[in-house]
Amino acid sequence: MHIYRSLQPIKAITFDLDDTLYDNVPVIKKAELALIQKLQTINGLAHLTLDRFNQLKQHMREIDPDIYHDVVAWRIMTLRYLFAKINLSASQIDENVQDMMAHFTYWRHQIDIPANIHQLLNCLAKRVPLAVITNGNVEVVKIGIDHYFEFSLRGGIDGRSKPYPDIFTLAAKKLAVSPANILHVGDNLYTDVMGAIDAGMQACWLNLTGKNIYYQADRQVLPHVEITDLAALENLL
Repeated sequence: MHIYRSLQPIKAITFDLDDTLYDNVPVIKKAELALIQKLQTINGLAHLTLDRFNQLKQHMREIDPDIYHDVVAWRIMTLRYLFAKINLSASQIDENVQDMMAHFTYWRHQIDIPANIHQLLNCLAKRVPLAVITNGNVEVVKIGIDHYFEFSLRGGIDGRSKPYPDIFTLAAKKLAVSPANILHVGDNLYTDVMGAIDAGMQACWLNLTGKNIYYQADRQVLPHVEITDLAALENLL
């Protein structure tokens, strides 16, 4: 553990989800592959690739620069555009979007939360209120950890995504705790650390690579504390 800034009393903790509480890389890869394979079964999309789909996603962002704040709406917008390009009717587009999103969402939530994370969250939740602040589309109830948290906030439906202050500020309001007494924990130095600090919170960086923070390209500000194992959080309370 490395402490870079003086810590104020911690009266609540907020968590990022993807790559903080579980390894998200294999999960999202499987979900995206499953989506592309299902899309390839539709006439006119047999040769669709993930690279092409992602190119279309970027095109959607060019059309609507703020769409990236809501990853669910962004994916739906891309699917609708894709289906329109192969001349599906409005009703067919609606039906296929619903089907594809259900398929993707199923695979997106095939996440095994490690036993030690369950144990840690259970321990922490008995000491301070916990909440989730995420830019992703994982629903905590679908991965069996909702009972540890007071609530979960997501970029897009609850405000602009991290590092914008919207969902950090909303979390503090819902927790009824001063931002200065909330510790936000996340693996991303830009969205989590800078976002939390800009919103007046304390920031804990989960260093997953073990690399020196001073050599990280995405470091904008120093966190209050750096850890390499979430279990270290127990020592901060």
